[in-house]
Amino acid sequence: MTPSVNVGTILIEERPLIRQFLGLDTDPWSGKWSVVCGLDGFALDRKIHTAGWNFFFMAAEVKVMFFGALGTTRIQNAVQRILAKVKPQSFNCLEITGIVAKRFLGMPYATVSAHSRHIQPSCYLDGAEERRGARDAGLAKD
Repeated sequence: MTPSVNVGTILIEERPLIRQFLGLDTDPWSGKWSVVCGLDGFALDRKIHTAGWNFFFMAAEVKVMFFGALGTTRIQNAVQRILAKVKPQSFNCLEITGIVAKRFLGMPYATVSAHSRHIQPSCYLDGAEERRGARDAGLAKD
């Protein structure tokens, strides 16, 4: 069963070296993405900094809207759409920052928002090409 995604959920791209080095407990979510278990963004940030690595937060918020009532499948589809939008940036994490249900003229709809995050050893954010190379190699640049 796929773990549910809520506000505060951190999705991490499957990179065994990062998971092993940081000792992260994850559950498979979809494709090469997993849900970090038992840690929110702040706790994960503390754990990463304790290990001497850095956890970047991208200020640009990515939003996806869908019509209909909130449901696990619809939220998962919305997160998949967000992942497709941020894929060209090659960041290795995504934090779900909002799931809001609303109505317009009696029609229910919801907005899911997220921020890209990135884990790496260097305190200077790698360029997109370096991140893409690390992703393609399946590991983090050490």
